[in-house]
Amino acid sequence: MLHTMRPPIFLVLVLWSVLSPLNAADWPRWRGPLDTSSAESVQLPSKLDESTLAWKVALPGKGCSTPVVAGARIYLTAPIDGRDALIAYDLEGKLVWQAVFGEEEAGKHRNGSGSNPSPVTDGERVYVAFKSGTLAAVNVDGTVAWKTQLVERFGPVNLFWDFGSSPVLTSRNLVMARMHNGDSWLAAFDKKTGELRWKTARNYEVLREVDNGYTTPVVFSHAGQEALLSWGAEHLTVHGAADGKLLWSCGGFNPAATPLWPAVASPVLLGDIAVVCFGRADKGAPRLHGVRLGVTGDAHLWKREDVSSFVPSPAAAGGRVYVLGDRGLLACVDPATGAPYWTAELPKASSNYYASPLLAGGLIYAAREDGVICVGRVGAGFELVSENKIDDRIIAGLVPAGNRVLVRGMNSLACFGK
Repeated sequence: MLHTMRPPIFLVLVLWSVLSPLNAADWPRWRGPLDTSSAESVQLPSKLDESTLAWKVALPGKGCSTPVVAGARIYLTAPIDGRDALIAYDLEGKLVWQAVFGEEEAGKHRNGSGSNPSPVTDGERVYVAFKSGTLAAVNVDGTVAWKTQLVERFGPVNLFWDFGSSPVLTSRNLVMARMHNGDSWLAAFDKKTGELRWKTARNYEVLREVDNGYTTPVVFSHAGQEALLSWGAEHLTVHGAADGKLLWSCGGFNPAATPLWPAVASPVLLGDIAVVCFGRADKGAPRLHGVRLGVTGDAHLWKREDVSSFVPSPAAAGGRVYVLGDRGLLACVDPATGAPYWTAELPKASSNYYASPLLAGGLIYAAREDGVICVGRVGAGFELVSENKIDDRIIAGLVPAGNRVLVRGMNSLACFGK
């Protein structure tokens, strides 16, 4: 019998509704309110084409961050005239306001940008981070509450590719992770003032590029306290949200000591089991791990070497985990054992799947970098429902907005559902 370190889902939702100005239908961070990329009760259109297109707007510059939705507003980051910016739209695609910051540091990968990290909101402010090092809180009326510069304060980021870790919110703080070839850390900033509350080193001796991390922490309840789950540098760690103290750690993910395996996909958490992607699924070396948090001794429950993901983060719903591989292999697995419920092949092309999949109303939405979005019905197996082509490259995850779905391309934002 599993001992659950995370409160039951209904308790999480009740506390969230009481303590937060957000609505249950909001999508306040890049993988949704439960960090599972799932909106199980929402019915979204199964075809994303001209027949279901509600509106589409051009964005002022190239960006790859996933939008968030709160209080009838859509928030996303994109450069404006070469400067980092947060942009607010209403649910009909009308521009509400823009908050512009310092000079953008453009992306160096074809699918990267200076606006890779996704915003996060508590319904009162929207918090943003950029490759340039700008970290800021913006009030919902568009005024800047506070801002700071992480590169100026803590030095440059030494990653092979573009910075991608998104900020996360705890009850008191805004937390950022930096995992790179250099001083790696988690740091918490008071979400009201921006004051640094704590900074915890997270340094491990690993092989070349394995220290590079692009993942986003997960906020959860660990042994009765608010905590952060962090994945990178071959270690899964749990830190206290109040002070950053290391509470638990698990290594042993790379016994063959393989170099050039950075952490890109963020883990998904079900109860006290984390499902962790590692290896290079994009290059024929997938690794998928199941880990029980808090265990003394070997916490590894299972490992698979046939399915995993390099870039897309797994989704979860109904006690199952959905892993989308970079080349389109979709696997539905049992988080406790790793056993497959089923696997399916999505349509392939020369392009990879970069966006994390979205689950909604018994459907899964998987976007390929060339703008193709596959929609499939999931249950006892997989059935492809539609294959849709958007005239833009897609790296960001799809986002529900009521009974509509938002598709953020590199240079456009579209809304489907009428």
